[in-house]
Parts: sequence; C-alpha cells; structure tokens
Amino acid sequence: MPEEAMEDLVADVFARACTSRLVLEAVGGKWGTLALAALAEGTYRFNALRRRVDGISEKMLSQTLQTLERDGLVRRDVVATIPPRVEYSLTELGTRVSAKLIELIELVEGEMPAVRKAQAEYDAR
Repeated sequence: MPEEAMEDLVADVFARACTSRLVLEAVGGKWGTLALAALAEGTYRFNALRRRVDGISEKMLSQTLQTLERDGLVRRDVVATIPPRVEYSLTELGTRVSAKLIELIELVEGEMPAVRKAQAEYDAR
C-alpha cells in the first residue's frame, strides 16, 4: 500500500488487522511499560536500564528497545567515544506515552491496599 494511502487510514485498535494493535501490545506489555516509565526518568545506558527494570533479560530488553525505537517512542544514540557508548532516551511521542503509563502505574500502586483486600476476599470464597 502506498505511504500516502496508509496515512489516510484510521487507526482502530479493535480491528484485527490494525497495526495500532501491535504498537499497543509493545507499549502495554510488561517490559514496554517498564522501559518507557524508566526512560521517563532520563537517559540510560543499556546496562543501567537493565538494572532499573529489575528482572528483564538482556535479550528481552534489547528486543523491547528495538520495537519501541521502530515505533518512534525511543531514541538510540551512539556516542562517539572509545569504546562507543549507546544511550537510550524518549522521543517526544515516547514522552507523551510514558506520561500516561506513569499515571496508570501510580494509580495501580496507590490502590494496592484495595487490590489486596479484593484478592483476599476472592481467595476466601
């Protein structure tokens, strides 16, 4: 499909073939959400980001960053030093998306007492 025709398409995440579904999956998945939220704190080198996102494997972080970079949410900058240094940061779009994710994270964290109560009630039934 020509690029001009693709720009005219309306994104509908509920439509099976809509590419917005793949972007939502990358952003809304556990590792994408955590990587974007961490990068909202500032620029990270790969290993520092891996330490920040506790539990992610090197391979999964690499795949996650590649996907987010392809979707225009993450910027990968190679700094010309010896040895070369790679830094990751958010694009303007990534900053907007991460702000919404951080709101969700803060909501969930703040409601954990209610969640634990609901879990205990459910488990008791």
